[in-house]
Amino acid sequence: MRVPLALMATATALAITLSGCSAPAPEPQATAGASSDLIEVRGDFGDAPKVDFPTPVSPGTTQCTTVIEGDGENLIEGQQALVGLAVYNGTTGDEIQVVGFGDEDPVPVLLGSNTLPGLSKGLSCTSEGSRVAVVVPPEDGFGEEGNASLGISGDDSLVVVFDVQRAFMPRANGTPQLTRDGFPAVVLAPDGRPGITVPDEAPFESTEVELLKKGHGEEVESGDQVVVHYTGVNWMRAPSSTAPRGSRAARPRSSSATMRRPRAARPSRRRSKA
Repeated sequence: MRVPLALMATATALAITLSGCSAPAPEPQATAGASSDLIEVRGDFGDAPKVDFPTPVSPGTTQCTTVIEGDGENLIEGQQALVGLAVYNGTTGDEIQVVGFGDEDPVPVLLGSNTLPGLSKGLSCTSEGSRVAVVVPPEDGFGEEGNASLGISGDDSLVVVFDVQRAFMPRANGTPQLTRDGFPAVVLAPDGRPGITVPDEAPFESTEVELLKKGHGEEVESGDQVVVHYTGVNWMRAPSSTAPRGSRAARPRSSSATMRRPRAARPSRRRSKA
């Protein structure tokens, strides 16, 4: 399977969290508009869509029209999903790529700062089970340089249809658990990022594991594939801090997947017609 526009990477992150306040759900970064409402999409959810639109599509901003309503909350930055996506040149109508539908494996995507802004904005108005039509102006796409390998000039818009087949939790939502003395303290920022404070004493001599939040559902077994967010610190290299005496705040190393700008890939030169 071709990597679609090289948008996506494998997501990883271990949500080591204990407590904290939750932030309100952010508003979608795109809404329906005159341009996105022009995109006609037919077919069943999960199957490759039939897409028609008049050319050129010239949106002033990124717009997102819901074709099939999903369930749950909209995706947010840092959240991973599995999607099918169909991408077209909005100026010429040429198909660029259609992937992740039917018998093909869905594509893992992670909303983040390294993706094309228009795609991230479009995904922010989706939820699990939704199909949306997104139109992206050049400034939210490939900018003035365009992408010659994809047949996209600096003046070309993009038309994208997403099927969000599955959305993963952006943060741990289990029941907080009491922890042993001598373990690092973990608290959450409003956006769910964990902060870690290590005790001012020598680390454990062997690997120790402490349950901070107890989840629900099936237990992970050998051979299962999981999606995690993680934050790690070096116990012995914690910088100076204004934390209370007897503890020190460690500099975290966080990781998560990123949606990256595409590398060169030859586009299919097929018009999107029924």
